[in-house]
Order: sequence, then structure tokens, then C-alpha cells
Amino acid sequence: MAGTLPAWADEPGIAPEVPAAPAAAEAAQGEGYLGSDDVTVSEEGRQALAEGAPFAANSFSRAQKGSNREVNGSYIGYAYYEGSMPDYAVAVCTESYVVAYVPPAAKPLCDIESAEDLDWLKRYFLALDAHAPNAGVVLSEAVPWYFTDQPSYEVDGIVYGFGVEAGSGKYYVTVLGADGSDVTAQGALAEEEQASGGARSGRPSFVDFLAIVPPDEVEVAPPPTGFAALGRFLATMDYSPLWVTLKTTGTAIVFIFVLGLAAAYFSLRIPKRAQDIADAVFTIPMVLPPTVCGFLLLLLLGRNTALGQWFIDVGFPLIFSWPATVIAAVVVAFPLMYRNARGAFEGLDPNMLDAARTLGWSNARIFFRLMLPLSWSSIAAGTVLSFARALGEFGATLFLAGNYAGITRTIPIAIYFEWMSGNIDVALFWTVVILIFSFIVILFINLWGRRTTRYRRREVSDL
Repeated sequence: MAGTLPAWADEPGIAPEVPAAPAAAEAAQGEGYLGSDDVTVSEEGRQALAEGAPFAANSFSRAQKGSNREVNGSYIGYAYYEGSMPDYAVAVCTESYVVAYVPPAAKPLCDIESAEDLDWLKRYFLALDAHAPNAGVVLSEAVPWYFTDQPSYEVDGIVYGFGVEAGSGKYYVTVLGADGSDVTAQGALAEEEQASGGARSGRPSFVDFLAIVPPDEVEVAPPPTGFAALGRFLATMDYSPLWVTLKTTGTAIVFIFVLGLAAAYFSLRIPKRAQDIADAVFTIPMVLPPTVCGFLLLLLLGRNTALGQWFIDVGFPLIFSWPATVIAAVVVAFPLMYRNARGAFEGLDPNMLDAARTLGWSNARIFFRLMLPLSWSSIAAGTVLSFARALGEFGATLFLAGNYAGITRTIPIAIYFEWMSGNIDVALFWTVVILIFSFIVILFINLWGRRTTRYRRREVSDL
């Protein structure tokens, strides 16, 4: 198979030059070898089986991130925790190549000297990794693959350790510079990269683990397809982001409606110079990036502020709680309601309002019996637009409320984190939900605008 390059380490901790592919590996690159599509992966993505393979794959897992901390008081490199046993096959993925390790315990099933066995192992890794949550980063068969059955292996000055025991019964996969230096962005190799103006190709991206087992130990049922797959997907879906979003948006729109009308009404009753300042203050959340709004709210309501500490003392902490999602939605969507309401009030005939006052109407009666009915079409449009803006709020909510499933995780936040976790299907589902809501909002605005236009034309024709 193209890109497959078996290689061996002669001694633990001493890495030889990577040899060229032996004859068996060259034969594996010819015709007759199948791709990873011939591997059947279990629905949960932890097992795989292929017809004709001398072994199967079990207990697959992916370590997306490692740790650079000391283990038991000593630095062993950038480490990925393997578990309580060192008998897993391992694939360390970098930007330029993949280092695959075959444990000695698996030799009866997967011989390091057999190009055919290595090809099957590679196919298992590729198939299982493609089904794992991966945020779009997967193993590639287009880069060189180096295979070894030794506990350490070196490529380009970087030593990969396998089954490294650190502590009683704890094993790690380690990545370390040949000189004992750190390979991560915080280490000496990063300084070397900056000096050379390039990235170190051996920096690990992630590590895959699987157990090599006899084929009869694995029974893989193919995942459901078609409507059965859709039904399974909908049945297992976590719908809490929908309920959190609707609860947050429904609560926020009440505050937005009241505060927007009040701000629009009172901003027109203050002196002109003060109106300009008030208008800028009320409108500025609309032009600021949502993350800036969230950051400012965090500075205002955080635990280190007097206001935030007061809410904590009274038993009502705001940040990283559900009320924080409402506050974030209100702040970013309020300007839409305010601008629409103020524009509608400014368009009213002042002579008509003065005539109402001469008839003895109070300001409250003028507002509720005259201003609101005459401005209702613009107010309704502002309400719907504010609802849509609150529905799609992401940046300020994430800053102020965080990402807590069932509490503060709204649909936009769920889309982002599901995509980051590699759950593309779930992210697409919530994207479709948001698109449907947006379509309904736009359709409502268009229908309302057309109805209002017909009503006004009829009034003009009656005159």
C-alpha cells in the first residue's frame, strides 16, 4: 500500500535510521490489496472486523491530547496515558508521518515482518479513526507510516516511547526529543522551530489505541442505515440545547420588549444632547463583537467584582449559570428592539400627540392607547428580530455562561462544541434546527410587512 514503510528499532532507547521498505512491504503496495472501506466498524466505533484478516481490532480509543507534566516526580516527555496494560497497538499521528507500534504480545496474530499483517493493521487504524470524534483531523494514508515492535523509536530527532511504565501499573506513550527536550510549544524544540522559521514535523497531533485480538473474539453488527439510522439518531439525541435555547430566548424577549420600549420612550423625552449620548449607549452592543460584550459583562459581574460578589453572597451567582444566558441574550438583542421602537415613535405626528394632551389624556394613556397601536407594526418587527438575535447568540453567552450541558448549552454553543468533538451529524442537526427557526422568523417578518402595507394602502385610498 502506498505510503506504508515498516521500520524497526534495534535497541530500546536507541533509534536507528529508518530503513527502506523490505520486499514484503513493496509487495503490499501492489494490486490485490484492499482499502479501509472493507473493514466493518461497530456502531460505537470501538471494534472492527474484516473478512480474510488474520486478526480483529477491539477496544479502540483516541487520545486527542497528552500531558506535559511530570509523572511521579520525573519528566518522561509529552505523554499520552495508555492504561493499566502495555499491550495495545498504537498509532502516533504527526503532520508528516505516522508511527505505529505493534506490541510483542500481538506477534502471534500480527507479525512485524509481514507486510500483509501491517497492511491490515493500518486499515484497522484508518477505519476506526475515521469513526472517532476527531474535529475533522484524521489519520492519513498519504503520509509515510513507520512500524516498530520495539519500546522506543526515533524519527528526525524525536523519540517515541511505547508502554512506558511510570508508577505502579500505569503505562504511557511518550514523545521526547532525542536530547531529552520537550517537543511541545512550551519546550526548547519550539524555540528551535521559531529560530528556523518552521514547525517541527514530529510534534504529535493525537494517538490511537487498539487491541489486536483473534477474529472470533469480535462480532461486529453493521450500523443501521436509512430510516433506521435516522430513528436511532433521533432517539439517542440530547435535546437539552433546544429546551435551554427556548427557555433562554423566551425569558429574554420579555425583558427585551419591556426595556426596549421604555428606553425608546424615555430617550425621546430628554434634552437633545442627552438623547445622542443615550442613543449611543443603548445602541453600542449592536456594533460591538459579541465576545467583547461577553468580556465586559464578565468584568462587570465576575466573582472579583463587588456586584458579582454581592450576587454570590445573596445566593444568586450570575456567571456560569442559566441567568447568565438570559443576561447575555438581553444585552446583545436589546438594541434591535430599541432602534425599531424609537424609529416608530419618532415617525408619529407630534401634533396628534399634542391634541391628545389638550383632551386631558395622561402620558401613560397616550403611550398605551395611541403610541403603541400606531407603532405596533415596527414594534412587532423589532420584537421578532430581537428574538432571532437572542436565539442565535453565541459569543457573549459562552463568555458569561460557559458550556454546561442542560444548563447553559444553547444551540449555537452545541453546534460549535459538537463540531469540535467530531460529532458532525449532531452539529448538522442543530444547524438545520437554527435554519428552520430563521426561515420562520424571516417569513413572519415578510408576511407582517405585507399585511401592514396593505392596511396602510387601504387607509390612504379611503381618504
